[in-house]
Amino acid sequence: MIPTFINPSTICVLVYIFLGLLSVVTICGNLLVIISIIYFKQLHTPTNYLILSLAVADLLVGVLVFPFSMAFTVTSCLYHEDLLCKIRDSFDVSLCTSSILNLCCISIDRYYAVCQPLTYRSKINVNVTVIMVLVSWGISALIGIAIITAGFSQGTCEEMKCSVDVVMANTMGPVFSFYLPAIIMLCIYLRIFLVAQRQARSIHNTNCQSTKSGATVSKMERKATKTLATVMGVFLLCLTPYFLCIVFLPLAYDPPPVPVIETLNWLTLSNSMLNPLIYAFFYSWFRSAFRMIISGKIFLGDFSNSKLF
Repeated sequence: MIPTFINPSTICVLVYIFLGLLSVVTICGNLLVIISIIYFKQLHTPTNYLILSLAVADLLVGVLVFPFSMAFTVTSCLYHEDLLCKIRDSFDVSLCTSSILNLCCISIDRYYAVCQPLTYRSKINVNVTVIMVLVSWGISALIGIAIITAGFSQGTCEEMKCSVDVVMANTMGPVFSFYLPAIIMLCIYLRIFLVAQRQARSIHNTNCQSTKSGATVSKMERKATKTLATVMGVFLLCLTPYFLCIVFLPLAYDPPPVPVIETLNWLTLSNSMLNPLIYAFFYSWFRSAFRMIISGKIFLGDFSNSKLF
């Protein structure tokens, strides 16, 4: 309950400022990732192209989903039309689907890199990566279009009820758009972990120079896998509470307050802000790329061939 000495309009302004800053950080962080991968040739790898696709999805969340969600969160400050509900739902669900499909593709990439390193370059090349990205975005776009044209999001936005859209407020939607891909990714990373542990023991017990050389490459791949597994773990931590709430919401006799659901929704959206921070924390070459971009060094000459690692 808001104290009487606090003007509700002041609360609206403060919430808008906070969420606006969250949006700006999300957009700027993912722009850094996108520019880094596109500009620096050393980062032109199949894995980084998948990271690029994920960063584009996160960037679009900041540009397209955040403004609508900000308006719905502070609903007492603004009246919302039914069409806006469908547009918000379309962007929200389609970009969420794109993110999780991109993460599935990344897990497949990591599986071949760690578990089948000898065939990795032949099975996961640029052409295969492009197909993965196109399929991920194609499915996501179809879902987004279906939400608007087929009328999957029905009802009005009174009392912020559009945040509990019909698309996600059932069992089958979350199962196919979240839980099934999440289980597949967890199984793949578990397999990767077991293989990496076995490789580590094998390397530890072998002292020949050729194995040491191979171990260096394997260590880089394991570091990349650890980082991307962290990205997936943070993604699941941010999204699972919301999807659990949505699944049990239709079954609940006393549903949770709308502000609780909106808070969980913002937790899912905040994931788009966290990925660039994870890359910067784990990858020294991303930190180097970020510094060169932020300092404006890349505008002073051609540094696209710079050695980042």
